[in-house]
Amino acid sequence: MSMSRRAMLGFGGGALAAAIGFGAKGTAVAAPAIIGLKELNARTLSFDCYYTGEYVKPVTYWADGEYVHGALDEINRALRDWRKDEVHPIDVNLLDLLYRLGRNLDTDCHFELVSGYRSPKTNQMLHRMDPGVAVNSLHMEGQAVDISLPGRPLRRVQEMALAMGRGGVGYYPESNFVHVDTGRVRRWVG
Repeated sequence: MSMSRRAMLGFGGGALAAAIGFGAKGTAVAAPAIIGLKELNARTLSFDCYYTGEYVKPVTYWADGEYVHGALDEINRALRDWRKDEVHPIDVNLLDLLYRLGRNLDTDCHFELVSGYRSPKTNQMLHRMDPGVAVNSLHMEGQAVDISLPGRPLRRVQEMALAMGRGGVGYYPESNFVHVDTGRVRRWVG
């Protein structure tokens, strides 16, 4: 019986048990499709949203080589401009960056979210309050997030994001977050 990885994700442990065979001496042997089970050809993220108090349970946003639209909708909603309750599509490259960042730091990719998408009006208001907020922020394009990673020192999150070399990295130790985006590679301390 052939079963897609997406179907296996849906069935959970039952599919895993069905995919395991037994060797000549009764020892369990993983079927070829199960080798590398830790990833299961899927990418999962979860968030604690600092300002809204919302918890986004682990959501598989990419599986079997495709982005999962319902999951992307859930992530877009979680990363919305909470001040205006405005939802905007989040760049899937940013989600992949977050996923890789979490995996590189050997975590389950559960992030604390300070800021995701910002509407132009919210960004203008924040810029008036703090001129350090970029006028043309990538937050307005759904290409930036401000995050921390529970269980990992903020400096280590910043160092790993820089080492990945996949976009902008801002380090805000006093506010306890790291900014990552999918723009050009650059770095700063706020």
